[in-house]
Amino acid sequence: MEMQVKLDQKLARRIIEIVGANGIPPEYGLQYFTVGLDTYLNVLEEEYISSFIKEGGASFKLVVGIYGGGKTHFLYLVRDLAWKYNFATAYVELSQNECPFSKLEEVYKGIVRNITPPLSYEELLSGYERGINNFIKHWIGWKTNILRQSGIDVKEINSAILEEVNTWKDLESISFARALKNAVKTYLDREEDDFDYIIQWLLGESYESRIHKKFGILEKIDKGTAFIMIRSLVKWIKYLGYSGLIILFDEAEQIPSLSRKDKDRLLSNLRELIDECSHQNFSNVMIFYAVPDKHFLEGRTQIYEALRQRLETVFEEINPSGVEIDLEKNNINPIEFLVEVGKRLKDIYEIAYSHNMPPNLANEAINKFAEKALEERYGDIGYKRLFVTKLITAFHYIRSRNSFPLWDEVSGTIK
Repeated sequence: MEMQVKLDQKLARRIIEIVGANGIPPEYGLQYFTVGLDTYLNVLEEEYISSFIKEGGASFKLVVGIYGGGKTHFLYLVRDLAWKYNFATAYVELSQNECPFSKLEEVYKGIVRNITPPLSYEELLSGYERGINNFIKHWIGWKTNILRQSGIDVKEINSAILEEVNTWKDLESISFARALKNAVKTYLDREEDDFDYIIQWLLGESYESRIHKKFGILEKIDKGTAFIMIRSLVKWIKYLGYSGLIILFDEAEQIPSLSRKDKDRLLSNLRELIDECSHQNFSNVMIFYAVPDKHFLEGRTQIYEALRQRLETVFEEINPSGVEIDLEKNNINPIEFLVEVGKRLKDIYEIAYSHNMPPNLANEAINKFAEKALEERYGDIGYKRLFVTKLITAFHYIRSRNSFPLWDEVSGTIK
C-alpha cells in the first residue's frame, strides 16, 4: 500500500496541530518531516519486511530513544512499511495500568486489542477501529467483495466463506481455532450475542465455561496459554492472506519503579519473546520493543546477563542482524538534524496557513531554537520534542506579530 499522498492544506494543518500541541507524531504525515531515519528504514525494508519476514522468518529488534526522542515516530514509520507489504500490525502502548509487560496474558490482550489490517490513507485519517473483532469483520467484508467480483451467486457467498474458514487448521490452540470459526459463523448468521461472547474470550476479557463450551472453547487465556495464543494468532493471519504480523511495543510513558518480582517477570517474558523468534513455529512475525534506555538491564542475576547477551548486538547498515536500534546514533549532527526538521516543518506550516513567513525570521527561529533545545537535552524530555513544540509556537508568533520571539516567550507543551 502506498501511503504517500499530496500534502494539501487540510493535512498540513492537521500535522501542525498535533505536533505543535504536545510534540507527538501524527498517525499520518510524519514522513513529511522525517530526518535521519532513511538508512534504518531502508535496511529494515530490504532485509526484513520485503523478504525475510514475508518468506517465513521472524525477528526481534530493540528500539532505544529517550522520551520525546522519536520512538513512536519511528514505530509509525515501520507500521507504514509493514502495510506497504500487506502485513497486519499491532501498535501496543505499554503501561503498568493498561498493558504491563510483566504479565503475559496482558501482552496477548494488548496485541489482539490493537491488531489492524493495512489501512488506506483515507481510512487512517477518518478514524479506524482496532481489535480482533473489527479485524474479523474487515476480512469478511473483503472476502465478500472478492466472491461477488468472481461471479458467485449472492446466496452462496456465506457458504463459500465458511468453506474457507474450515481450512484454518493446525493452529496450536484448538480453542483459538474454534473461537475464530464460530466468530465468523455467528457474525454471518447475525447472532450478535453469540458473536460478542466469542469476541469477549478472544480479547482475553473472561472465560465462562457455561457460555464458551458450546463453541468448543475449553480453556481460559492466562500466562500459561498466552504464547500459544500469540503463535496461533500469527498463523491465522497468514491464512487470511496477509504477509504476517508486525508487533510494535511502545513504552510510551515513564513506568514507575517495579517490584523485584514484577521486574524479573518482565525480563523473563522479554527473553522468552526474543527466543520465540528463533523457533520454527513462530514465523512471519517481527517484533519491535521500544524503550527510553537500557537501565532495565542493570542487574547481577542470571536473567539480566542472559537478556543482555541477547540484546548486545547493534543494528546498522553493515549489520542488519543486530538487535539494538539506537535512535540517537543516526550519524547526523544534532544541530543539523534539528535545523532540517525545522525547515520541513516551516514548509508544512506555510501550507497549513497559506502564509509565507519572512525567511529571515523563520530561519532565525529555527537556528536559535535548535541550539537552545540542544542545551536542554539532558533534561527529562527529549530535545527533539521540545524543539518542535517550541518552534511551532514560534511560527504562530511570527505569523501574528511579524517579529522574532525569544525562547522564553514561547511555550513548549511537554508531558
